[in-house]
Amino acid sequence: MKLKTRLRVTFASIILLPLLLSVMCFVVIAIYLVNINHGEDFTKLDYATMTDNIQEVVNATDEAYFILQEQVRTNPLKLEDKRFLKQVNDDVSRKSTYLIVRKNETIYYAGNMMAARKIMDRLPDYGEKQLADETGYYFNDLEQYVKQIDFRFSDGGKGSVFIITSASTLISRQLLFNMVIAIICILCITSLVLTQWIQKSVFNPINQLNIAMRKIKEGNFDYSLPTEDKGEIGDLYRNYEDMRLRLKESTEEKRQNEERNKELISNISHDLKTPITAIKGYVEGIMDGVADTPEKVDKYIRTVYNKANDMDRLINELAVYSNIDNNRIPYNFHRINVVDYFEDCVEEVGLDLDSMNVRLNYSNMVDSDVIVIADPEQMKKVINNIISNSVKYMDKPQGVINIRVLDESDSIRVEIEDNGKGIAQKDLQNIFDRFYRTDASRNSAKGGSGIGLSIVKKIIEDHGGYIWATSQEGEGTCMHFVLRKYIELQQDG
Repeated sequence: MKLKTRLRVTFASIILLPLLLSVMCFVVIAIYLVNINHGEDFTKLDYATMTDNIQEVVNATDEAYFILQEQVRTNPLKLEDKRFLKQVNDDVSRKSTYLIVRKNETIYYAGNMMAARKIMDRLPDYGEKQLADETGYYFNDLEQYVKQIDFRFSDGGKGSVFIITSASTLISRQLLFNMVIAIICILCITSLVLTQWIQKSVFNPINQLNIAMRKIKEGNFDYSLPTEDKGEIGDLYRNYEDMRLRLKESTEEKRQNEERNKELISNISHDLKTPITAIKGYVEGIMDGVADTPEKVDKYIRTVYNKANDMDRLINELAVYSNIDNNRIPYNFHRINVVDYFEDCVEEVGLDLDSMNVRLNYSNMVDSDVIVIADPEQMKKVINNIISNSVKYMDKPQGVINIRVLDESDSIRVEIEDNGKGIAQKDLQNIFDRFYRTDASRNSAKGGSGIGLSIVKKIIEDHGGYIWATSQEGEGTCMHFVLRKYIELQQDG
């Protein structure tokens, strides 16, 4: 439930709930008091008994008394007409007054039969002297104010008209007291219920969110706040969960990057130390005259040159790695003829492989006019990284690398296969992850930064292609990557 709706419900409840409960209490208390004090029928309840003072009661009784007394003087027979009696009774019943007409010892007419039966036996006999007093009399135990008028029926029977009025002021006081208590209880209950509801639906969730934010401040990203609420509280909880998960992911990624950077620095330091040590050793050999023949000097210089190239390659990998993290690898795409490009690459790579006692086999199965959109320099980096990785882990006396370019309808597939150690199946799916190493395929003793294949994957994917590897331990590994062909649209006309 939304907060705006909660406020509306609270506002309506503060007004309507106490009002409704007060009315209900008023009705229940009134019925109870009237029935207890007067035994009156619920259907004939007159709330004047609870609000009129004694003077109003006396006035109502006197009014009826004078009307009936006038009829006794002028036309006594009128008192035998029940319609007349009912008319008089209806006029005074609004003041909780009713008539009883007694003929001899029986009830001839009663405006309230239930009440008449209770008081009938208490009414004085016809002609008793004290009843001639117009002031009437009052029954304390029944709380009834009574006036009596005697007359004779047309057949000579003794008749008495009793004007009886409920005259309890106790009811009014008791009702007032009970209503005050009831209203206080109603207000307390309403306040308690609304307070608990607001506490449960608003303040408790906010307190939980406050605790959760403290957990975030302390670096604990595992404190979750699940909720099914559809209102603002639910939205707040869901936003917190999104924030928590993103912070947790960001923190975890930052931690992993820090570990990877430490590993990268360690790997680069190790890999740079090796060629630098070799360069120093060979240069010292030349300076000390160990290389005493032109052949040895030439060999030492070539070795120094190769080690310097290794250092240059490592530095280039660092630069590419930095660009990958910033997503800023520079590309210069061109339309490239597949046959011409790979023949040039194979020719260039073949010279280096010959010096390493590695045989290179090349086959191209695509048509001579097949074109792809690619960056020549970045694609050359892909091929060089894959081949250098194969050479690094070559364990056969005669190394073999096969390069195949295959035609696959709307794309080309390049396969670079070696006869090296191979990669275990459990490690195969991870070799393109940054810094991933295995004992079988990327032993740290071989050196390397551990980011070569991740760079390869990034470049291939930026070209709109994809790469994967197949391998069998002890026999070798094959890298496959696919590039889409360039198809020039033919214009009509």
